Amino acid sequence: MQNEFESYENFNKFKGLNILSIDYGLKVTGLACYCPGREPFPQARGRIIYQSDEQLIDELSLIIEEDFFEVIVLGIPFYLDGNESEMTKKVRQFKTLLEEKFSDLQIYEQDETLSSNAAQERMKNSPQFNFKVDPKRIDEVAATIILEDFMRN
Repeated sequence: MQNEFESYENFNKFKGLNILSIDYGLKVTGLACYCPGREPFPQARGRIIYQSDEQLIDELSLIIEEDFFEVIVLGIPFYLDGNESEMTKKVRQFKTLLEEKFSDLQIYEQDETLSSNAAQERMKNSPQFNFKVDPKRIDEVAATIILEDFMRN
C-alpha cells in the first residue's frame, strides 16, 4: 500500500531526513515530527510550555540533538485574507533566532492559518482522542497538521 505522502514532491525532496514541525505560541508551542520514507505519516512530538524565546530555543536544542532533526518547518500565522498579523511578525522574529542557533539545519515556513481549528476538528472526529478536544494536545496536533500541509506542497 502506497503512503499518501509519497505522491508529493516534498516526499522525495526530504526522503530520509528527520523533520521537526513547530507550532509557535506565546503560551504553548506544539511539536510534530516525520521522516519521509521511514514513517508512514507525521506524528505529534509533544509540547513546550512557553516562558521566553531563549528558553524555547534551549529546549528545542535538546530535542533537535536527541532526535537528530535536519529540517525545521515553522508554522506562520496569517489573517484569513492573507495579511500578516502581529503574531506573524513575532513568529518571523523567532525564525531569525532559529536560523542563528541552527545554521546547519534547513528551516522552512508553512502557512498555519486555522491549524488550531483544524486540530480541534480532528480531535472531535477521532477515536484516538475519544471524540473530544484535549486542550493540552491542540498545539501538537496543530504542528502535525502544519507538517502534513508542508509535505503536500
